[in-house]
Formats: sequence, structure tokens, C-alpha cells
Amino acid sequence: MPLAAAAAASCPSPVGLARPLCRVYAHLRCRRRFRLEASSSAPAPVAADEGAGAGPCPVARFDMADFAVADRVSVGLHGRSDEMIFEATVRDPSSELYGSTVVLRQLKSSQAKRRGRRALEVLKKLARRQMMYHSYALQVHGYITPGNAVEEEDGPFILVHGYHGSYSLRHWLQLSDWLPTLEATLALDEEQVRRVGDDSVGGPAVTRQLRLIRILMRDLLIGVNYLHSHGLAHTELRLENVHVSPIDKHVKVGILGNAADFHDSDPSSSTEASNKERRKMMIAFDMRCVGFIMAKMVLRELMDSSTFFKFKSFMTKGNDPSCLREFLLPTLSQNYPSGNIGLQMLDRHWGAGWNLLALLLATKPDKRISCLDALRHPFLCGPKWRINPSVNIIRWGLGSTAVRMAEDYIYGRHQRRRLAYFVELMEVLNPNLRTENWLHHLPGRWRLLYCTGRHIGLTLRQPSPRILISDVFLTFAQTSESMEPVFSLTSDIGFRIMPESNWPHDKSGTEGTLSVTTSAGIASGRIYINEEDSTESRITSSRSSRKYLRDRWGKFSKMKELPSSLPTVSIAMDEVDVSMSCSSTLNVDSAQKVLQEVRTQTPPEMFDLSKIVCGTYIDARLMILRGVNGSALLFIRSNPTADS
Repeated sequence: MPLAAAAAASCPSPVGLARPLCRVYAHLRCRRRFRLEASSSAPAPVAADEGAGAGPCPVARFDMADFAVADRVSVGLHGRSDEMIFEATVRDPSSELYGSTVVLRQLKSSQAKRRGRRALEVLKKLARRQMMYHSYALQVHGYITPGNAVEEEDGPFILVHGYHGSYSLRHWLQLSDWLPTLEATLALDEEQVRRVGDDSVGGPAVTRQLRLIRILMRDLLIGVNYLHSHGLAHTELRLENVHVSPIDKHVKVGILGNAADFHDSDPSSSTEASNKERRKMMIAFDMRCVGFIMAKMVLRELMDSSTFFKFKSFMTKGNDPSCLREFLLPTLSQNYPSGNIGLQMLDRHWGAGWNLLALLLATKPDKRISCLDALRHPFLCGPKWRINPSVNIIRWGLGSTAVRMAEDYIYGRHQRRRLAYFVELMEVLNPNLRTENWLHHLPGRWRLLYCTGRHIGLTLRQPSPRILISDVFLTFAQTSESMEPVFSLTSDIGFRIMPESNWPHDKSGTEGTLSVTTSAGIASGRIYINEEDSTESRITSSRSSRKYLRDRWGKFSKMKELPSSLPTVSIAMDEVDVSMSCSSTLNVDSAQKVLQEVRTQTPPEMFDLSKIVCGTYIDARLMILRGVNGSALLFIRSNPTADS
């Protein structure tokens, strides 16, 4: 944007510049990485440098007289407190960049100069495949320094790099019309459709945004993988350091001034094992940054600093990212009566988006997905690409679909049958068959989603009093004083006593909680697919289990026929203690009626925990427990932070 004359006059000038300096936007909290190239051709070296620029791709050394500095600065080209950034036009007719717009980045501190020299070193290392470098990274044209040596620490140093417009990806996403503007910038033609594997053009808002995000994410992953394949980690991947070029329609990462080598700088202290571990850690750090970028692109609420702080705090506390949906659901459901677009995008294709986000943000670095595997993930592959998902993806999809179906208040018999079928498939594909795995996953708070034996909450009945069930939780806490795997179980049933006169429209009322506490021992066990226990019934059950191996599910099982029984954990309950609290005073008769109605609307297993006999499925986010009558209770892990 043009600057006022007074503002321009008050700014310092870059070294060697005879004219007043343009205004600089230098933010202390913003990193220094930028992108954007004005031309895909390499500049002709003005003076071949013998220092950092020497090599197969010499770096050009420019003079300030080669540029006409503009009286404006790009708002997207954030700098640091020790950097000053200007737009300029190359006016040297002998240069291949003649007439092109570039960015002059004046580096003042020794640390900033080190980053600039590092960017030149990285350019030499990546010069073998200049086309890939120019396509997915910001091109560095050269530098300006009055001395003959780039290594002078005290001398002024200005980096000359490419320019592709005023906006970083963050600024694009903050525009009110960001979607059509980005679509027009990328010129989504048939070639772009082929790259994203999607034959849809336009369409509903969810499909339209998902198509654009796939293009941006795939370009970003290709560029990051290019760095990783050359032994470098970016280390500063953020929305502010990612740009979209309107020239070649590619996503560009910023200047590689903080790029780090996978190998130690001291060869004497480096070993193969340490270098391998260093490589894994640095790649994992980059992938985590890519995960944050994806989260902000899909979930626009995270662009707000306070919301993103809560999101990042959830991750830094060690919570499993597979539980992100449960954590973010209250935030994403606010002020969106027609549905949150970001939530719908991540929920599509059996929750594939949440799966990719969880893999990118995995708590353990060795569990994070690589760039190549992410490019093959179903969330980033359109319907034209045939992707054979792994067992983990299928297992995730079953659980995600079951959760979404349970979130809809189910009355139809066919829906209940379908959900029960999904629960049975999850039990067959249980990843944690050993009791030790259950002991690791059980501790925590679980929210009841669905019970295959009955509805939860109000139905078409009109009882007195009118009770509205809120959330039903089951909390497992391991007792420290026992050497055996013993847990204390607490069932918390929240309810509200609504006024009988206007209860269909007025959902306010007296709050109350029903708590059931007991202790339980965990041991290994087995459950038969059919309830009968005879030898003949087991043979029949084994034959009937073939229905699970038909169609698409057959290729995900390593066995030709499922066993007649499944490994489970047996749960043995101790004495049960029941208590009920209410925010208002109730007489004995009213309390009994309230208690009876709460018991009627909730599964009996949640009131009498001794009716829970075994567990058949558990992972980081979902759990299935079986009752004595054969009904299955589906739980989702609830982080306490999400409820506060």
C-alpha cells in the first residue's frame, strides 16, 4: 500500500540507498521466512562471488544501483526486529531479472546475517534440481554487500529474493472472499483437477473448499518432501512463511535461512544411529508444523489466536490427537446452525481428515506420518484415485462413522441395525487384544454415545416428572495401593428436571447428578459371537461369522474364517455405591420418581455397573463394553479440558 510521505521519511534507508526508505513491517513475534519469485529464470551473476556463492549454481552479487526501491512494502512479507524488508524493481538492462519485482531483505544483526548466508548455502545444495527448488521454495537471487566477502560479520548484508505478491497464506485465508480469490489465482483448470484427482468443479461449499485445500496441502507436502529428500528440514513452516505464486500456480515455502541438516556438523561425533535419530526428529518436527497449517486451513476458528492457544495447549499436555474431534466439537458447533464446513470436511470419507490430522500431530515423533504417506492418504486423494486403505484406516473409518451415527438421535430400526453391525465389525478388528493394552488405555473419562439395547434420553413417552438426560460419563482410575490391575469406576449421569407445563419449549430446570461408584478387577477373557456356549453352537457361530469376511471387509482380515469367540477383558465388579444430588430440595416421593425416570432413560449397565461383564474394543478414542444381556455400550474418550 502507498505510504504517507511523513511515514516514509521517518524510516531508515537500506545501506547504499540514496533515497528515503519505505516503511517496514517488522513484527517481533513473526519469523523471517518468505517466498515468492518474480521469475523462473536464474539471474545472471553481476559479480561471481568466491565465497558462499561459489559452486554449480553461483549466487549473484548485486549493487544498490541495480534496483529502484518502491515506496511500499508487502504486508505478507513479515520480518523480524533485526530485519527490514522492501519491494524493489530490477532496473539493470543486462540482468535477466530486468523489470521484475524482488524483495530486498536488509539483515542487521549477526544472527540475521547468519540466516541469510544459510539461505545461500541451501541454494547451492539444492541447485542440482533447480526446477523443483524454484517450484516449491522461494527463490533467492543473490545478495548486496559493499565488501568483497560475504563472510564479513560487521558489514551490511541485504538478501535479494523472489516476490509473488503481497500476501502470505495466512493473509489469503483472512480475506472475506478468500475462496474465489484463491481459485482465480490458482486458475483451477483441467491440469489442477488432474493433480488433485477430483473431477468436480465448483459444487457445494464443502466440496469446493475441500478441493482447494487438497491442492494446497499436496503442493506443500511435495515441497517439504523435496527438502527432506535432500537431507534438510525446514524448521519454520507456518502460514506466514507459505505463499501462493500466481505465476506457476505452486505453493512456496519461505527462505531456507533456518534449514537444518539431518547430519551433525562435526563428523567425529556423528554416528549412524545418532544421525538416523536426528533425521527422524527433524522430519517429525516439520510434519507437526504441516499439521498445524492443515488445521488452520480447514478449521477457520483456529485462525483466532485464543482458540489456537487452547488447541495447542491440548496437544502440549500430552493428549492423544485422535481425540481432537471430541475436544473441538463444542467450539466448532457454535453459531453454525447449518453445520460447520471445516467439521464436515474432516468428517467426510469416514473421518479421513481427522485421521490425517491425528497422524500429523501424533504425540510421539516416530508415530507421525511422512510426506509420501500423507500424499497417499485418502483425505488428500480424490475419487478418481484408487487408494487401498490400511487396516488402521478402515478401523478408524468404522469408529468415525459409528460416532457420527450415534450423534444423530436414532429412531429408525435400520439405522440401529447398521450401527450394531459397525460395532460388531469394530470388535472383530480390535487392535488391542491383550489385557496389558487395556490397562494402558482404560484410565480416563469416557462419554457414553450409544447403547445397542435401548435409546438414551427422552422418547415419545410423557412421564412425570420430565427428565432431560445430558451427558453420561464413565471414569476409570487405577488404584495405586493395589498390586493387581484394579480400577475405581465412577458413573456420572447428568440430568435436568424440566417444568412440566412448558417442557417442550423450555429446557431449563433443576440440575442434578446421579453417581455410581465401585471398583473392578481386569482379567483376560473371551466372548462368543453367539451367546450359546455349547460346542455345536460354536460351530454354528463360526460359520455365521463368515458374514464379516464378505465384500470389502474380507481383504482386511488375515484369516479366512473368524474364530467362534473373540478375546476380551473380563471386568469383575465389587460393591456398588449409589448417590444422587440435586440443586434444589426434593421430598422423598419426588426423589424416587426422579431416580426411577433417570434409570428408565439410561442403560441399566450405567446404573448397576455390575451388569458390565467384559470389554471388547478399545483404542485411544473409542471403547466398547458388553453388558450381561449382550448389549454393547459405545464410549468416546472425553478430555476433562473439553468439559470445563
